Amino acid sequence: GMVDDFIERKHGRQKIRYLFKELEPILKETYGVIVYQEQVMSIAQKLAGYTLGQADVMRKAMGKKKKSELDKQYAGFHQGMLDNGYSDAAVATLWAILLPFSDYAFNKAHAVSYATLAYQTAYLKANYPEECMTAVLIMAGNHPSGAAQRVAEAYAECRRRDIDILPPDVNRSGVNFRLEAQGEGGQAIRFGLANIKNVGEGVVEGIIEAREAEGGFASVEEFFTKVNYRHLNKRALESMAKAGAFDALCSRKALLGSLDRAITMAQRSQRQREAGQGSLFDMLGEEERPALGLGISALDGDEEETSSASGRQRLAWEKELLGVYVSEHPFARAAKDLEAHLSCRLTEVSAEMAGREVVLGGVVISSRSLSTRNGRPFLAATIEDETGGSLEITVWPETYEQTREMWQIGTPVVAAVRVRSRDERLQLSVQKAVAYVEGEFDAAALTVPRRNGNGAGNPGRAGREQGANRRSAAANGPPSPAGQPLRIVLEETDDHEGDQERLRSLVNALQEYAGEGLVQLSIRQRDGERVEMELPFELLTIWGKLFKAHGVGLNDWLVNTVFEHYTHCIRVRLALVRVEPEEE
Repeated sequence: GMVDDFIERKHGRQKIRYLFKELEPILKETYGVIVYQEQVMSIAQKLAGYTLGQADVMRKAMGKKKKSELDKQYAGFHQGMLDNGYSDAAVATLWAILLPFSDYAFNKAHAVSYATLAYQTAYLKANYPEECMTAVLIMAGNHPSGAAQRVAEAYAECRRRDIDILPPDVNRSGVNFRLEAQGEGGQAIRFGLANIKNVGEGVVEGIIEAREAEGGFASVEEFFTKVNYRHLNKRALESMAKAGAFDALCSRKALLGSLDRAITMAQRSQRQREAGQGSLFDMLGEEERPALGLGISALDGDEEETSSASGRQRLAWEKELLGVYVSEHPFARAAKDLEAHLSCRLTEVSAEMAGREVVLGGVVISSRSLSTRNGRPFLAATIEDETGGSLEITVWPETYEQTREMWQIGTPVVAAVRVRSRDERLQLSVQKAVAYVEGEFDAAALTVPRRNGNGAGNPGRAGREQGANRRSAAANGPPSPAGQPLRIVLEETDDHEGDQERLRSLVNALQEYAGEGLVQLSIRQRDGERVEMELPFELLTIWGKLFKAHGVGLNDWLVNTVFEHYTHCIRVRLALVRVEPEEE
């Protein structure tokens, strides 16, 4: 696409081309590639005789993608170029090149500003990854999406980059996230105590003050003895215990069971000393003074917390109070077991998968009960996998009736999902789903193939073998009977997005099953006109290279253009095919 062309031309690996010589002074600084909105406007002024105001109106119309406005603008643009001596084919070709760029083009001032920030942050992330991600986490509270969402995103990125994030610890944590030195010169990021839900900075500052003055806490009893009772807030301490901040001193279960008594005894002891009502023991030094007598051992509750039920509770607390699973993600073991069956991780799902069926897995973290217009219940559930990535999937009535019980919060599920693109966002429709139970998963329960290679990311071994066998059969199999071409008929409908998805699926299939046979594509438009094309895969490849040389992607041609701008762009693309490349 455009980015590849820009890079190749910048480094001299691709010849810089201009569709018309008049474009050179406009596009020279960007190697013949349209990048800025000002360039689109300059082209309209130079080649079609537009005024600056008219060019700006055209730019806005392109950005909105309204067919009625585009038809109106095309008429003026077409006539203006004709008046300046250009042919119909030249007008159509240039218009086809301009349209895709309007989707992403910035004005130059914005582009420079964004590029500067992007370069600076990319440099920091590449060369100082731990420092960079620590800064991102520290500033999470200022992010528009909210602290919890930002922390989850940054945590997932840290996992992908093998940066350790350590749980909160009363003896090590600061107020906010901070770097902590590890063995052999490594660094990890430690959760701050104030990053725990329900824990305020005032409480944390009091704890840190006592820790620094007294030299740390060797036990839970030392903590309650040394920290000023004014900072012993029950709600905050309970959240800290559940989040694991006392794990180095005792088990969560043991502390939670004794928390009320610990706070009461610490407050009583400290207030007596403040009032001068000390005991004989106060004449002794700190080391000889008896403890509060809480009776909490560092090993208390450990056996109970190793059970699977307690482990799930611990993970649930971490998710609730920290926003992420720190000790272990509940889908981690399942993901390892399902490696050969999942099409990709949730973070890898993209618009390129639209029109495909993929197998996804994750643990249910939220759900919304909804109803169709006919009153039939269905569900929108959000699942999350071990990478920290999450997606909302839709369980339509037929599937929901069969799987209603499995969509409880915390349930690991594996689902065969149909990916669709609607209004520039992905819709994931569940075709079939099963609850994952360790040691009992049966891939045959899902209707889509394992690792069919259509998903993003690197397929597992089974998927690679299956994809290789399928492509080999497609390339080396017998020709169609009597050499007959494959004829495909598409009809334009009122469902614009559905038309796009069907055509995108067709392109994916043709590219996946490459061969020698001819493909005849017949497109029936709503006005009754029919467009006929022959599409052997090799010819598709040639077209793709030709379009790339002119800044147009093959998929953009088939999907974005045919249905969005029917009146002109069928002719535009046929005209493009006839463009002869310049001599080297």
